[in-house]
Amino acid sequence: QLQLVESGGGLVQPGGSLRLSCVASGFTSVNYAVSWFRQAPGKDREGVSCITSSGSGTMYLASVKGRLTISRDNAKNTVYLQMNNLKPEDTAVYYCAADLGLYCSGFAPSEYEYWGQGTQVTVSS
Repeated sequence: QLQLVESGGGLVQPGGSLRLSCVASGFTSVNYAVSWFRQAPGKDREGVSCITSSGSGTMYLASVKGRLTISRDNAKNTVYLQMNNLKPEDTAVYYCAADLGLYCSGFAPSEYEYWGQGTQVTVSS
């Protein structure tokens, strides 16, 4: 059973940066793609970035391209989301999710079998 734990959220001013981490455990293989989703109050959960199992391929939501960077260190079973130039509209609970496949299949939440508990990101002055 794959377990995911996020960390790194917090309160940051507009224009600031945060780095989220997603640590995986309970799985001997790294053959899973990982996505970051976010959910703001009253809104649907949306996918913001995905990385393939090898780390060689990535996908981004158009509105975050150039500001968010996803990466992974398979030796540490960890996926990161570096968030720069944060905006108030980035405020949400951020979740990481794993899909037992090698490649990014998109941002449909139903495609992901495993989810973390979420970490709050608040962008406010």
